[in-house]
Amino acid sequence: MHDIRLIREHPQAFDAALARRGAEPLAAALIALDEERRALTTQVQAAQSRRNEASKLIGAAMAKGDRDTAGTLKAEVAALKDEMPALEARADDLAAKLKAALEIIPNLPADDVPDGAGEEDNVEVSRWGTPRAFDFTPGEHADIAPALGMDFETGTRLSGARFTFLRGDMARLHRALGQFMLDVQTGEHGYAECNPPVLVGDDAMYGTDKLPKFAEDSFCTTNGRWLIPTSEVSLTASVMGELLDESALPLRLTALTLCFRSEAGAAGRDTRGFIRQHQFEKCELVSIVKPEDSEAEHQRMIRAAETILERLNLPYRKLLLCTGDMGFGARKTYDLEVWLPGQGAFREISSCSNTGDFQARRMNTRYRVAGEQKTTQFVHTLNGSGLAVGRTLVAVIENYQNADGSVTVPDALLPYMGGVTKLEPAT
Repeated sequence: MHDIRLIREHPQAFDAALARRGAEPLAAALIALDEERRALTTQVQAAQSRRNEASKLIGAAMAKGDRDTAGTLKAEVAALKDEMPALEARADDLAAKLKAALEIIPNLPADDVPDGAGEEDNVEVSRWGTPRAFDFTPGEHADIAPALGMDFETGTRLSGARFTFLRGDMARLHRALGQFMLDVQTGEHGYAECNPPVLVGDDAMYGTDKLPKFAEDSFCTTNGRWLIPTSEVSLTASVMGELLDESALPLRLTALTLCFRSEAGAAGRDTRGFIRQHQFEKCELVSIVKPEDSEAEHQRMIRAAETILERLNLPYRKLLLCTGDMGFGARKTYDLEVWLPGQGAFREISSCSNTGDFQARRMNTRYRVAGEQKTTQFVHTLNGSGLAVGRTLVAVIENYQNADGSVTVPDALLPYMGGVTKLEPAT
């Protein structure tokens, strides 16, 4: 959410930042709407003040026996009483229109975010690892995994397209990945493990910028609760409406949860295989920090995600997203893309974003500056994948596949596999 006061003070800078995201200038229209709202609010306040003043004068006039003046004042109070509901309703309507206009405007990009129209303009920052040299033609996971327990047919029969039923050692390998991620993020990177609800209300979705813009990409239950698209929603909204002590920051939270996305706008993309599912698991990373610490925290978060890929010996590259490819709420985003030899391509496996105070304003989450009891500031929020479990499973299958159709379990996961060292095709 944007601060209308900052837009009033810096309209040209606001429009210039919007232009970097491919949006039309909005400052003039927003300021005009705000000025109309403020003028009407002033009119309401003046009417309230005059009504209060006139009510007091009625008593004074009656005490003096001045019935004519008292009658005139009573008529004025009655007229103001009749007039004010319409004025207040109009002021509320303008406030709602301004809020509705502001809440669908994307976050402004940080100064060091590269300009660009789409993913082709993202900037590669670094690479890690060397893709394995196979002595056979590597297959894609969608072809290898069904014989190992990745049952696409049963998932589709039960729930429809883009649902999968995992069986046996494949299910265990999936569980092992999630547990491994949690152990690394809590034990080595200082994130506090949480087990949050996966059903949330409108306020939590709105505060984390998923509503109203992305309602069609989420699942809503019959009682009006939302299935979380990621536990970013639950973890970040856990501080919604709070005034935190500076000493409590930074807050670093992680959770391994089910996630649900209808992705109405993504029809036809990655519908084959296990990459883009309606239901999936993710180890989420969330940080709540002071503004001056958010850039360093962003680097720390992306490093926490990189650690998982390196421990699994999965080659990857890091990208700084351009203005045209960032998410709605992000002011700066790094993506990690893992190498998939079956596809012969890098594919996204983690996205870590700094949202600045964009979500904090929507949630009204502040912190009290130490030593200054009356001074409060909005926190900065960050979120990222540490990692997406299903996509990591895909990367393990493709990178650790063998010529006989089996998949070797990475060394880092052996402590979680109960003695299973290799996934063997069903006979």
